[in-house]
Amino acid sequence: MAVVTPRAGEEHRIRNRNPKIKFSEDYPLQWHRTIPEFACACNAVSLLMPHVEPFVVRSVERVADRLDDDVRPAALAFARQERQHHSQHRRFNDRVYAAHPGLAWIDRLMAATFRVLDRRSDEFGVAFSAGAETIAYAGARWTDDRIGLLFDDAEPTARRLFLWHLAEEVEHKGAAHDVWESFSGNRFKYVLGTMTSVLVLAFFAFIGTLGLLWTQRKLFSPRAHMNLFIWSCTYIFEFMPLAVISALPGHHPNDLTDPVYLPTWLKIEVDHEL
Repeated sequence: MAVVTPRAGEEHRIRNRNPKIKFSEDYPLQWHRTIPEFACACNAVSLLMPHVEPFVVRSVERVADRLDDDVRPAALAFARQERQHHSQHRRFNDRVYAAHPGLAWIDRLMAATFRVLDRRSDEFGVAFSAGAETIAYAGARWTDDRIGLLFDDAEPTARRLFLWHLAEEVEHKGAAHDVWESFSGNRFKYVLGTMTSVLVLAFFAFIGTLGLLWTQRKLFSPRAHMNLFIWSCTYIFEFMPLAVISALPGHHPNDLTDPVYLPTWLKIEVDHEL
């Protein structure tokens, strides 16, 4: 077991929030007025959340009693946030599948995939979770740089769902890393877990986006594919340096400079209501 020195007071920084998001029965799944392909991509990521988030929660909670005492409180606070993400996205996804029942096969395939991953070792689960959180944090940084372009014309309820989730990814960016360091610290296993999480999440985000583009009659739209290609490339340039740095000895995610908009938005738009 590695010796870990997490940042002081980390568990107090990670808050359990209910963002009070309500979706009407006829909520428009095409919630972006000017770039509908962005809504399709976000909805595809949302479809993943009721599978990847519970996997992360199970992976962390299974090893909680074997973590250093100064790591465990933040790890459990992190798991509570992930459980809330799962709950909110599941409610949104119920409307996606109700409107497009032909996409239910994607949900079944994701469920089967994560059942297989659940049979792997606890060490793999922790490494996968740490890698997935690096992916999510990169997504938050990428979004923050483009916040006006991506969300100015978004419907307010969907905007709140996705910004709240991304802002909390910034807030708990170091928690999964500390769990991995405390429980294992094996860098080869971390790289393997990260590579697996990249492949799994990218694959399901890709097929989910294609399926949703089909439902919106945008599958053969050159503009949609050009935007998705550009976004994918720029995200990769955001993610790759973080992935390399995260595998280096002595690195801690809290040493990274956070995006500016998302934490400020979280404090103004959500925290003042709690």
